[in-house]
Amino acid sequence: MTHEEHHAAKTLGIGKAIAVLTSGGDAQGMNAAVRAVVRVGIFTGARVFFVHEGYQGLVDGGDNIKEATWESVSMMLQLGGTVIGSARCKDFREREGRLRAAYNLVKRGITNLCVIGGDGSLTGADTFRSEWSDLLGDLQKAGKITDEEATKSSYLNIVGLVGSIDNDFCGTDMTIGTDSALHRIIEIVDAITTTAQSHQRTFVLEVMGRHCGYLALVTSLSCGADWVFIPECPPDDDWEEHLCRRLSETRTRGSRLNIIIVAEGAIDRNGKPITSEDIKNLVVKRLGYDTRVTVLGHVQRGGTPSAFDRILGSRMGVEAVMALLEGTPDTPACVVSLSGNQAVRLPLMECVQVTKDVTKAMEEKKFDEALKLRGRSFMNNWEVYKLLAHVRPPVSKSGSHTVAVMNVGAPAAGMNAAVRSTVRIGLIQGNRVLVVHDGFEGLAKGQIEEAGWSYVGGWTGQGGSKLGTKRTLPKKSFEQISANITKFNIQGLVIIGGFEAYTGGLELMEGRKQFDELCIPFVVIPATVSNNVPGSDFSVGADTALNTICTTCDRIKQSAAGTKRRVFIIETMGGYCGYLATMAGLAAGADAAYIFEEPFTIRDLQANVEHLVQKMKTTVKRGLVLRNEKCNENYTTDFIFNLYSEEGKGIFDSRKNVLGHMQQGGSPTPFDRNFATKMGAKAMNWMSGKIKESYRNGRIFANTPDSGCVLGMRKRALLFQPVTELQGQTDFEHRIPKEQWWLKLRPILKILAKYEIDLDTSDHAHLEHITRKRSGEGAV
Repeated sequence: MTHEEHHAAKTLGIGKAIAVLTSGGDAQGMNAAVRAVVRVGIFTGARVFFVHEGYQGLVDGGDNIKEATWESVSMMLQLGGTVIGSARCKDFREREGRLRAAYNLVKRGITNLCVIGGDGSLTGADTFRSEWSDLLGDLQKAGKITDEEATKSSYLNIVGLVGSIDNDFCGTDMTIGTDSALHRIIEIVDAITTTAQSHQRTFVLEVMGRHCGYLALVTSLSCGADWVFIPECPPDDDWEEHLCRRLSETRTRGSRLNIIIVAEGAIDRNGKPITSEDIKNLVVKRLGYDTRVTVLGHVQRGGTPSAFDRILGSRMGVEAVMALLEGTPDTPACVVSLSGNQAVRLPLMECVQVTKDVTKAMEEKKFDEALKLRGRSFMNNWEVYKLLAHVRPPVSKSGSHTVAVMNVGAPAAGMNAAVRSTVRIGLIQGNRVLVVHDGFEGLAKGQIEEAGWSYVGGWTGQGGSKLGTKRTLPKKSFEQISANITKFNIQGLVIIGGFEAYTGGLELMEGRKQFDELCIPFVVIPATVSNNVPGSDFSVGADTALNTICTTCDRIKQSAAGTKRRVFIIETMGGYCGYLATMAGLAAGADAAYIFEEPFTIRDLQANVEHLVQKMKTTVKRGLVLRNEKCNENYTTDFIFNLYSEEGKGIFDSRKNVLGHMQQGGSPTPFDRNFATKMGAKAMNWMSGKIKESYRNGRIFANTPDSGCVLGMRKRALLFQPVTELQGQTDFEHRIPKEQWWLKLRPILKILAKYEIDLDTSDHAHLEHITRKRSGEGAV
């Protein structure tokens, strides 16, 4: 990308106008997207208009279409729903309505439309675009618009953002609102679990999702449900027997409750609906269990958006503006979405087509086809669910291997979910699974016991580390560790933890030269709030910490908005890694986030203070500044607080807040539960293969680099990478990877906080085709 192009982002929108509307059912995170579209639009020099009440406002015109300002989107980041309103609109379905809509846009010189909604809303937008020149012709004939106006608005650019809690849009991994809906569901499931345990009850929970089973499926993975009913995979014909057998088996294993999740669109093999009442009556009649039904309903659409949805909405909003302003009459209408953690642009109608194909496949009872069309991520969820829920662990342990599981480093929410799925998948494979308490220290001291199926029952939703975790590294106790590996006949090691788990892995590799006992396969599952393990874009626990920081920042912003002219300086954890500070900054709408990876000087601090002084002259009289705990040894939180206090005298007052260990606690978010569960299953499958591969003369001997790996999520896939290969990608002094993907999001943070900077658009999302993507290898 040339230097000229780089600066072009700031002038890209001059003379152009963008309208943004939200349509269809609301979803949490839509406001984040609207805010980003408005601010980035203004940043590029374009005029941006709100269209209130969705397509209805576009048809009615008048006061429904208002120009937006920078301040008009302030404080909307943390609000659920959509502030500009949404309505189902009959008028826009008729050509007459679309004619009025075209007139309203032409009169205001708007030729760029950003639509945030579900598949129906996006299909409507595409129809509107394809008719555009005909509509203009009619308006000219009727003398409603001049020839000059028609020439100026000769074509309409359309970009869609998928906002829907159902996650039913093909081509996008996650739609805006899905993660927040999962948060609401899991809060309720956790609450119901406690009462169900008190009374030994069975609960049937019905979740939303129309014809898509995503919410139900991920919920059942995240809470370890006994059974899930989803429209894409109807149960076998004798499901009633099977279900009752499963429920009574769970009870005999010592569980005091059963949870059954039902998607609202659930059907049997013949397409007949399966309702939550049907299931309740079945359980009561056959088993006599005390059974209750809870239908979650609109709760799932409500509440504040999760950190993930705010970041997703913001990133998609930025990408949408870029796609609109770079659009030509020849570019097809596209949707911007996220695949893994990459922004992608996909042709709108291709996505709509595949989404329709799923419905068609289900109507024709081609359920396997429907499942495939939902994409890799959905299929992987289904496979893991089936493994964990449906298979009875083998009784005989003949030909089995012994695998040990441990936690290393600081506690992180989701560690227990990873232990649970590792243990259970191990047992399903017929292995003997041992758990090690207190990390490498426990491995040296022999704090090791065998885990059965129910040992890890109910662990998915519990925060912290039930096994106990320590930062101790293995090197100094190799002799004791080797002795215990022999004593307990450990043939493989699953290490769940943070940077110490990785460095511990490197030490084990080193120790293989001296100790034959250490020549066993091991795999590291990254679990740390800091997200600083090399080889993975995400680590288990970071999402939970991010949400904790976000909630706190929301409360602090609210208090600041009440007192006016107040700036808060908040210190986050993360060691030297600025992930939490940056992402929380994006999600909470911070004015600045100081991190170690992006060095700053006194001049930068001065510029930030000046920026806040200017901000206090506007209607937004509050500031939020995040500082990573180790971003700079001299510019401490106290120093920055004192500097701001002095420089802000008479203009604003400052307050400081160190968040501390609350960031390591709390119940894991749906993302962390699901991610940990999938990582555990994947790690254990790899482990079984590796142990078989390393079998020599009746014993395990593994000394190749690929027998000691980190399992990480890279862009769009889960990959096993030898720890020795990752060594070169690590800054050991500061305990961070040398290259970190999220640094590319820093400019967005600054633009949304009104800094005049260059938006580097070199990391561009190019238009991809959805069909190719589906056959992509190893997606998560």
